[in-house]
Amino acid sequence: MRVGLLPLGRPTFDVPYAEDKLAALLTQIDAWAQAGGHEVTGSRTLLMGPDDDALAAVAETDALLILQVTFTDAAFATSAAMAHPGRVAIWAVPEPRVGGRLRLNAFCGLNLLSHALGLNDRAFAWAYGDTADLDALFGGPEVAPKLGRPAEAAPVAIPEHLRIARIGAHPEGFGTCAYDAEALRALTGATVTELELPELFDRARALPDAAVAPYRAKAETLGRVGLLDRGELDRSLRLAGALDALKVEHGFDAMAIRCWPETFTEYGGAVCGPVSMLGEARTPCACEADVYGAVTQSILQAVADAPVFLADLVDMDDETGVVWHCGQAPSSMSASAPAATVHTNRKQALLLEFALKPGRVTLFRLSQARGRPQVVIATGEMLDRPMAYTGTSGTLAFDRGAAAVRDDVMASGLEHHMALAYGDHAEALRGVAAGLGVPVLELGA
Repeated sequence: MRVGLLPLGRPTFDVPYAEDKLAALLTQIDAWAQAGGHEVTGSRTLLMGPDDDALAAVAETDALLILQVTFTDAAFATSAAMAHPGRVAIWAVPEPRVGGRLRLNAFCGLNLLSHALGLNDRAFAWAYGDTADLDALFGGPEVAPKLGRPAEAAPVAIPEHLRIARIGAHPEGFGTCAYDAEALRALTGATVTELELPELFDRARALPDAAVAPYRAKAETLGRVGLLDRGELDRSLRLAGALDALKVEHGFDAMAIRCWPETFTEYGGAVCGPVSMLGEARTPCACEADVYGAVTQSILQAVADAPVFLADLVDMDDETGVVWHCGQAPSSMSASAPAATVHTNRKQALLLEFALKPGRVTLFRLSQARGRPQVVIATGEMLDRPMAYTGTSGTLAFDRGAAAVRDDVMASGLEHHMALAYGDHAEALRGVAAGLGVPVLELGA
């Protein structure tokens, strides 16, 4: 067998650590190739973006092995997979849950890519771990698509006439955040108003100091806030005021915001802390301009009658999973007093930092996985554990087992954002599926 390698990384993550991880993967791949008489070609260094030469080097191989060493968008890998005539396999690597920055975030990249391949009906095999059974990756079963089943529950109505703001377009390669406004309206009744980021930035800069004062007062209660750059903090808090003003002016129920890179590179302050504040006040905000994520949050908030958190799954071993985002969970979800911090990659304020409190939780997504609308549900127990990664994160024991849930995330092609609320709301969400007339997929079932 001739195997082509595409090792993927991004410079905003911990590159030296990623290079060490890649070296360990290559050692295993080379040993497997030597033992089996296989040939390995392609890049042996991290590809930090689309690379035509690297793609050409793997074009005629029997199998394509995508090494998801850090998080990346799915654009380049999807193009490579769709163009390749042979088998496609993905190997992503974990990182220790030691309370520091999320150095690689490779599982989330695997999640994003599995969604993109599912939308394109492209078969693939995958592995997640420091080691992998390479014979299985190249000769075992590929992912079998998993779809939802008809909902068997009394219908539950969702909030009527939801009004969603989409502020800026979703990043390239984030098909998880794409949406069709007419299809969304036909399914849920929600309408979307599209605004541009410069309008938000201009509003924030022009906000009177008196209008920023309530958000500043909230920020000053956070631990470590005195360590932050005051200019970045002020700019961040102005985004909270500007978003609130847009909500009032237009009657928005939720917002989907392009949170990076422009908030950092063009404006100079993070929107994550403001998203936490608005979420606590029951105006859910989805990052990466994820419109379906904003609708998902609105539905779960109504069902739970509580604040919600739009989270990534960033690590999934056989026992537990970690839900995380940069620093935007509502503060009422904190296991202890929240602290102020900066974005782990962009190093700008304001973000919140805490471990999620223990208790029953429900994860929910109004999904478009594999091009079909459905309701996706998982339940479990948030454990009393130290913070796994900086930002806002929690360690979750799924009711149906982390390994089974992990397998279903890949097989379903699920989006990388799920909404989380405290309490067990699975039966009501089955009713939401029944009311919308869409299937329900319970992860791990």
